[in-house]
Amino acid sequence: MRIALALLTATGLSSTGCVWLAIGGAGAAGYEIAKDDRSISTKFDDASITTAIKTRLLTDERINVLDVNVDTYEGVVTLHGHVETRSDRGRAIEIASGVKGVRSVTSELRVLPPSD
Repeated sequence: MRIALALLTATGLSSTGCVWLAIGGAGAAGYEIAKDDRSISTKFDDASITTAIKTRLLTDERINVLDVNVDTYEGVVTLHGHVETRSDRGRAIEIASGVKGVRSVTSELRVLPPSD
C-alpha cells in the first residue's frame, strides 16, 4: 500500500513538473530538522508557545494584527512583521510575554506609516 501511494504521488508530481520542488523541499526540511539540536520536548514546548501567542494575537480585541510572525527557540520569542500602531506593537509584546514558558521576547515588529 505504501509503495502504491508513493508511486501515485511521484507520478502526480512528475506529470505536473513538481518532482524537483518536492525533492528539494524535503531535503531542505530534513536539513533544518537535522541541524536543530533541541530535544523533542523543547521543540514541543516551543511549538506550544508559538501557537499560544498566535492564538492570543488573533483573538485579542485591543490589537489589530496585520502581519505578525512568531518564532520561538528554547523559550525565547521573536516577533517579526508589521503592525498599524505603536500601541499594537506594545500590546503584541505584552501578549507574548504573558504566555507560560516564555523566557524573553525580542520585537522586530515595524509600525507601518499612516496611509493617506
